[in-house]
Amino acid sequence: MRLIFCALVALLLSACASAPDTAGLASAPISTIQKSPKNQAVALASTENPINVDHTSVDTLVKPDDIWSRIRKGFQMQDLDGDLVQTQIDWYSQRPDYVARMTDRSKLYLYHIVSELERRNMPTELALLPFIESAYNPQALSVAKAAGMWQFVPGTGRTFNLRQNMFQDERRDVLASTSAALDYLEKLHDMFGDWYLALAAYNWGEGNVQRAIARNQAAGLPTDYMSLKMPAETRNYVPKLQAVKNIIANPQMYGLTLPDIPNHPYFVTVTTSHDIDVDVAARLSGMTLDEFKALNPSFRLPMILGATQSQILLPFDNAQQFESNLKAYSGQLASWTTYTVNERTTPNALAQKIGIDVDMLMTTNQIPRGMRLKPGSTVVVPREDDDEDISADVAENAVLAMEPDVPDTRKVLIRVRRHESMASFASRYGVSVRQLSAWNKGRRSVLAPGQTLVLHVPVGKKLPAQPPVAVASNDSGQEGGSGGAAKTADSDSHPAPRGSMIKAAAPTKEASGKGGKGGSKLAKGEAVGGSKGGDSKTADSKANAAAAAPADAKPDAKGASKGKSMAVKPAPKLASRSSGKQNSDGAVKSATRSKAAQAPKAQNGGASRKRSAAEASDEKHGKNSG
Repeated sequence: MRLIFCALVALLLSACASAPDTAGLASAPISTIQKSPKNQAVALASTENPINVDHTSVDTLVKPDDIWSRIRKGFQMQDLDGDLVQTQIDWYSQRPDYVARMTDRSKLYLYHIVSELERRNMPTELALLPFIESAYNPQALSVAKAAGMWQFVPGTGRTFNLRQNMFQDERRDVLASTSAALDYLEKLHDMFGDWYLALAAYNWGEGNVQRAIARNQAAGLPTDYMSLKMPAETRNYVPKLQAVKNIIANPQMYGLTLPDIPNHPYFVTVTTSHDIDVDVAARLSGMTLDEFKALNPSFRLPMILGATQSQILLPFDNAQQFESNLKAYSGQLASWTTYTVNERTTPNALAQKIGIDVDMLMTTNQIPRGMRLKPGSTVVVPREDDDEDISADVAENAVLAMEPDVPDTRKVLIRVRRHESMASFASRYGVSVRQLSAWNKGRRSVLAPGQTLVLHVPVGKKLPAQPPVAVASNDSGQEGGSGGAAKTADSDSHPAPRGSMIKAAAPTKEASGKGGKGGSKLAKGEAVGGSKGGDSKTADSKANAAAAAPADAKPDAKGASKGKSMAVKPAPKLASRSSGKQNSDGAVKSATRSKAAQAPKAQNGGASRKRSAAEASDEKHGKNSG
C-alpha cells in the first residue's frame, strides 16, 4: 500500500512540473500569445465580432488569387430566392457564349470597381450591376438615351456632375461614371435603408419607389421590395442581380466557366494638357484603336482636349510605352480644330466653302444624311499649322445643332370639295394622309364641303391646275416670315361662296411629315369671309393682310378687315418674281407678287436605360430600355 502511495505522489509531482507558468504568460507580448493556436482561439472568442476580425487578418495575410474570389468575400446582401431568380438563372445558364462575352469585357474594369466598393464599405454585389445594366459595355446606349455601363440618362448624369458636351460624354467614362453610380447608390441606400429598394430606385426612379411605399403604407401592406407594386422590368431587376451573384459564387453548378481575371489593377491614368488625336494616342501607347477606345469610351470625336485636363486610361505597360514614345515623337499631335457657322447651311455647302471633303466632314462630326446645321453650330475640321489648341470655353460650350434639310414651304389653305375625304384630298395634292393629318390637328374625320385644310407646299412648286377659289397662300420661304401677297389656290370648279376670302397664311417649314411651327392651325387674323380676327404677328403682317383683303374692306378695331362678300371669278394666270435678298441666316427670302391683285410686295418679318445594337437581342434579356 505504501508503495502505491509513493507512486501516486511521484506522478502528481511530475504533472505539476509540466504545467505552464501562467504568471509569465500574462506578461508576455500579444504577438507571443497569437503564436499559439490554442491561445489565439481563446483571444478571438473574447472579442465582440470574431468573424470580422478573422476576415481582416485573412485578407491582410492572404490576398485572393483572382478578382472573383475577392468579389465573393465581399458579398453582404441577403440572398433572394424564388421562381423569378430561377428563371433568370436558367436564362443565363442557357447562354454560355453571352456570359463569356460580358465577363470577358468586365476584366478591364472590375478591379477598379471592386476597389472603390471596398473603399466605401459597400457590398461587392454592386460590382455585378453593370452585367445587368449594359453587359459591361461602356458604349451601350438605350432607347431612353441612357448611356455607359452604368446607364445614366442625361438628366441624372448632369445631377451627378457627369460632363456631357460635343467632345466628351462622361456617362461613358470608366472613372467618372463609376464614381457617380456609387454616389447615387449610396444616396438611395441612405434614403430607403435597404439595398433591394435602393436597386429598385436606381432602375425605376426614387420618386416612383417612394410613391409605391406610400401606397402600401396607406393600405396597411408591407413595404419591402417583393411587396411593392412595380413594373415588370423593376420586379425582375434584383432577381437578375441575384442570378448573376449565384453564378459568380458557383459557376460550375450552372455549367458555366468564368475567365481568369488577376486581382491587380488593369490600368493607370495619364493626364494630357495638350490636344492629341485619339489615333495618335493609341499609336504611341502601342494599342489598337479598339483597345484604346475600350478604356477611353467617353471621347466622342477623334480628339482628346488638353484644355479640360482629360485623363487617359492605359494598361501599365502601355503607359510606360506611351511616355517613352511621346518624348521621342516629333510629329503633329493634333490634326483637328473647330469651325463655327454663322448661318444655316448644309454639310455640302460648308465643305465647299472651307475646302474639305464633305464625307469626311459628315463622318468626323457624326452628321446624319438629310440634316443641315443651324446657325452657331460648331464642327470639327482639319487643323492648319498655325492653329492653337481648342480653348476651354469652346470645349465646354460648343454645340452642334442640326435640323432636317427639308425644303422651305409656303402654307396654303384649301377648301374641301363635295364628297371629298382625307385620302382623296391627300392624293390630289401628292401628300400622305399622315402628313395632312399632322398639319390639321390630327384630323382624320369625314370632311365637310367648304371646310378649309392646311397644306404645305415647297416654295416654287405649283399646285395642280384647277379652277381657283380665293384661298390665300404665302410664298416666303423664310421660317417665321409674316405673310405675303394673296394668291388664289385651286379647289373647286364652282365660284366660291360668299365670304370665302381667306387671309394670307404665315409660311412654315415642313419637317419629316410633322406639322411645322404653327402649321396645324390658322394664325390669328386668318379669317374666313367677313369674320373679325386680331393679328398677333408684326406690323408687316398686318400690312400684308390688309393688302390681301378686298378693295372695299374696312379695318376693324383690332386691325383686321371686314370684307363685303364677293364672288370670285377664275383668275388669270399669275406671273411672279422673287427677290434674292439674303437674310441673316443665309437663306434667300422670296416673295411672290400677283399682277392680277396688284398687291404690294410682302415684307419678311424675321429671319431635343440600355443596350448596344450589336447586343440588343440578347443583352436586353427582357428588360425594357430606360
